[in-house]
Amino acid sequence: MTPFEYPSFRNYMTARALVTVASEMQAVAVGWQIYSITHKALDLGLVGLAQFLPGVLLFLLAGHTADRFPRRHILQCCYLGFACISALLLMFTVQGLHSVWPVYAVLLGNGVVRAFNGPASQAFLPLVVPEDVFPKAVAWGSSVFQGSQILGPMIGGAVYGIADSPAPVYAGAMACALGALFFMTVLRTEGRVKRPVPSGVIEGLRYLWRNKIVLGAISLDMFAVLLGGAVALLPVFAHDILHVGATGLGVLRGAPGAGAVIMALVLAYRPLGRHAGAIMLSCVAGFGVFTVAFGLSRSLALSVVALMLVGACDMVSVIVRHTLVQVATPDEMRGRVSAVNSVFIGASNEVGQFESGVTAAWLGAIPAVVLGGIGTIVVVALWASLFPDLRRVDQLQLNSRK
Repeated sequence: MTPFEYPSFRNYMTARALVTVASEMQAVAVGWQIYSITHKALDLGLVGLAQFLPGVLLFLLAGHTADRFPRRHILQCCYLGFACISALLLMFTVQGLHSVWPVYAVLLGNGVVRAFNGPASQAFLPLVVPEDVFPKAVAWGSSVFQGSQILGPMIGGAVYGIADSPAPVYAGAMACALGALFFMTVLRTEGRVKRPVPSGVIEGLRYLWRNKIVLGAISLDMFAVLLGGAVALLPVFAHDILHVGATGLGVLRGAPGAGAVIMALVLAYRPLGRHAGAIMLSCVAGFGVFTVAFGLSRSLALSVVALMLVGACDMVSVIVRHTLVQVATPDEMRGRVSAVNSVFIGASNEVGQFESGVTAAWLGAIPAVVLGGIGTIVVVALWASLFPDLRRVDQLQLNSRK
């Protein structure tokens, strides 16, 4: 039995796919628009920082909210918020945008919405499928998510390139977010939502501190992607190094997702067996190696292949981390644990973008990417020593969910 046989799972996956497509379309348009105005790599880094800061300030509240209130209602509010963010970007663009500061202000608002969306979304999946099909739902959900991350940038880059304006991209993102709101509205959960047990808002932090394997997995991902993230600098590579324009930017942006979805499908049919921890560490090291290869490439084809391999390696880490966090955590505190996990993910992505922008401003885009990839490899070696239990993880215990 597959999770797609359940209407609740289909509706949730459709909603999540639409909102992910909207986010990725918008990310391509924002990056290209800002770089077209300022031509400064540092300004691309500030895009990530603007969206990460609200998550750092609000993650405890967001996690507590996800455990105290119906998660479906939280997601409905978040999807409406995403639509409003796209509408504001569209309005500023139509009126004529000559400074990037209004965009940063809107992105701060986007960061607030994302802070509440992350924990509620991560903790919602166990509520839409029965327990016996949950492991398959994790793998298929990752496939749908990564597929959307491929489609979104390609659509956004193509529309921007054809229209020579981000306005249609923002309009499309708004429509997708409203579509996600519709599917979330008609969704009904499969099981009964548990009443949260009394516990503090920092319980998620305590849980992770006690569980060194989970702590090692999510912190490894955070530091590795923080150093090795090249996504923020893709507009620089598309514009100044590979000379492929906005359409090429969409292809580059979608390449990691393409590799990730292929790997997710492979893992859905052939789950990790023995030596899961060692495989995860090896794939994170591969993430760094292929990041270096991308930084040194001067060919669009080679760059796309390198980015696809980056995404494939990263997906192994995502599957292992998501399984450890969601399967082993009781539902009544899953929101708080997911909130902490969201901060780690945000740190690796958004702060990684800021780090890449600052490094590129100092050293140039190519050295920033190459040194970041080397830094990822160093982190893997260090984490293998600091978290020996993670290195020794053998089989993922999918049947241990409480």
